[in-house]
Amino acid sequence: MSDFTPTEMMTIAAARALRNDDVCFVGIGAPSAACNLARLTHAPDITLIYESGTIGTAPNVLPLSIGDGELCETALCTVSVPEMFRYWLQGGRITVGFLGGAQLDKYGNINTTVVGDYHKPKVRLPGGGGAPEIAISCGEIFITMKQSLRGFVEKLDFVTSLGHGKGGNDRAAHGVATKGPTRLITDLAVWEPDPETKEFTVTSLHPGVTREMVAGTVGWTARFADAVAETPAPTKEELEVLRDLHARTKAAHGGGSDA
Repeated sequence: MSDFTPTEMMTIAAARALRNDDVCFVGIGAPSAACNLARLTHAPDITLIYESGTIGTAPNVLPLSIGDGELCETALCTVSVPEMFRYWLQGGRITVGFLGGAQLDKYGNINTTVVGDYHKPKVRLPGGGGAPEIAISCGEIFITMKQSLRGFVEKLDFVTSLGHGKGGNDRAAHGVATKGPTRLITDLAVWEPDPETKEFTVTSLHPGVTREMVAGTVGWTARFADAVAETPAPTKEELEVLRDLHARTKAAHGGGSDA
């Protein structure tokens, strides 16, 4: 089966990065789809945690928000938000956090605060929520975003969530001991930070994607690994499970849920 969309490829590539023994802090939208796809395929024992305090949740449909009743109803337990952040997140008990954003730079720093000048912004975005804490407290961070010149920028208008800062050992210089962004999964490629500079570098192109397509949708000069692989195409099982999940979600909520 080769008929799949760029969004499906992105979601499936993100799901594959998760391990069965991961404790994963899940975001709404694309991260939620990826994490639950992993749970329904190769990682049945993964522990999914949502910001509202639900631990070990196993939703039958994708939640509309962190307050969706589906999360609490299917969780092993639900704790208070302060306990979630202080004991679970800041306590170092979460191995992977999923993040996205309005703007991203080549070092994995994220902006979800404002576009333009902070005091006179062109657009005021939803804000950081728990993302700044997730970015520094999870063992590592996976970022999922669709590539565009608007979103992939040379310089952020505001740094909401720390990635690798200015590159190199800048993250550690700020006293942050966790790994930070270790993978960026987009609709075109998989990127990983250079071991020395920490600049995101393309390590895998999705089927049918060219280097020119990738380079033309980022606001900096894209770097490519010495050996760039091709992302394995989605399997029949992965597509069927993902599409069934979206179909159940659409039926339950009465609208689209292909974020």
